[in-house]
Amino acid sequence: MTKILDACCGSRMFWFDKQNPNVIFMDIRKQYEELNSGHVVDINPNVIGDFRDMPFEDESFYHVVFDPPHLLKAGENSWLVKKYGKLNPETWKEDLALGFKECFRVLKPNGTLVFKWNEDQIKLSEILNAIDYVPLYGNKRAKTHWLVFMKSI
Repeated sequence: MTKILDACCGSRMFWFDKQNPNVIFMDIRKQYEELNSGHVVDINPNVIGDFRDMPFEDESFYHVVFDPPHLLKAGENSWLVKKYGKLNPETWKEDLALGFKECFRVLKPNGTLVFKWNEDQIKLSEILNAIDYVPLYGNKRAKTHWLVFMKSI
């Protein structure tokens, strides 16, 4: 039984074990590209899926990692968009709110959600105002935030 979901795995950059058998790595895209700059984009999820409508049963995971795209403004063919993806400027608040709702839906009772967010283009306070969940704790002073949530019974 797989216990952990990475709902937007991208290239699994922060994972120490990128093949961890306890994790389902999901992303909306699969892509491999070697760029002229020497960068490699390697997004190879176990499951192709959209964080707004996940293909999992309710209460499937003990732990969910949610690291959605952080960018609104970037060129479609830019290295940043290829590596991290891009949010829709018109619907990003609703999309992230749906993402949180789905993350909590697939979490088991008392399960934990870790949310990673970079404030380069959207402030963390805007995210927290757009969702119906309150973090337990996390870092508040860095540009990249890691917040922890817990699903109540």
